[in-house]
Amino acid sequence: MTNKLKWIDSEELALALLKKYPDVDPLAVRFADLRQWVCALEEFGDDPKKSNEAKLEAVQMSWDEARRENREMEN
Repeated sequence: MTNKLKWIDSEELALALLKKYPDVDPLAVRFADLRQWVCALEEFGDDPKKSNEAKLEAVQMSWDEARRENREMEN
């Protein structure tokens, strides 16, 4: 049995988003959309109402960093 991800798991959420949306620029995603995408992840199991701007920004920044690192490894 695996534990579901919560809003505080920004790095793990970022990796799940990167896997699901590999061609999306995280910095171009509106927070409303980001919240919806996180909540739709199979790995996510937190209360959607517990999100806030700081948590969404942490996920967005982690996603951007993971995307950049992934691209560097590919080159």
